[in-house]
Amino acid sequence: MVRKVVVFGVGDFARTAGIYLAQDSPYEVTAFTAHQRFIEAPDLLGKPVVPFEQVQERFPPDSHAMFVAVGFSRVNAARAEICAACKKKGYELISYVNSKAMQWGQVDIGENCFVLEGAVLQPFTHLGNDVVLWSGSIVCHDSRIGDHCFIAAHATISGNVTVGPYCFIGAGAIIRDSLTLGQGCVIGAGALVLKDTPAHSVHLGVAASRSQLSADQLRSF
Repeated sequence: MVRKVVVFGVGDFARTAGIYLAQDSPYEVTAFTAHQRFIEAPDLLGKPVVPFEQVQERFPPDSHAMFVAVGFSRVNAARAEICAACKKKGYELISYVNSKAMQWGQVDIGENCFVLEGAVLQPFTHLGNDVVLWSGSIVCHDSRIGDHCFIAAHATISGNVTVGPYCFIGAGAIIRDSLTLGQGCVIGAGALVLKDTPAHSVHLGVAASRSQLSADQLRSF
């Protein structure tokens, strides 16, 4: 049976989620929603955009679930607040796992999670509620990801890692095995983390520097 879903959001994440849900899930996206002040167009992907203040009247929670497709604003706090507001209105929050993601059993996934193609979840891993796992990212065995985290494309979380809630891990970052990332950490793109990180700390990768060579010179090598 196809289940009906309203997607919260009108930005890039919401558009992306709408396509994935429509083409690779048992859910039917019937509408998008956002707070009235953020709505700039009456429809998105051919579906109506309904003010969140009115969503219960048009798409009631007894016949519709919700998926919150909001990015990592305020280190995921904005998305967490909206999840709580949706549940307060009585909506169930669905999770989406792409059919081309890899799971190897004994994997625990909470509500409002979004796992994209090429992601790997090894045995005995745990995703809390409201976790985004973008394309190609890896969560190795026995690692636990706390609630309201965002893990960008091709990040690698090694085995027996604990990631606290509200963390952001940037594209291509690598977390060494058996570490603990404190709540609310930001790990920059390409960073290599070799030690436990305190709560709310920021760890940046080394930015690429511009070479004195031009691309034309490299053609002769």
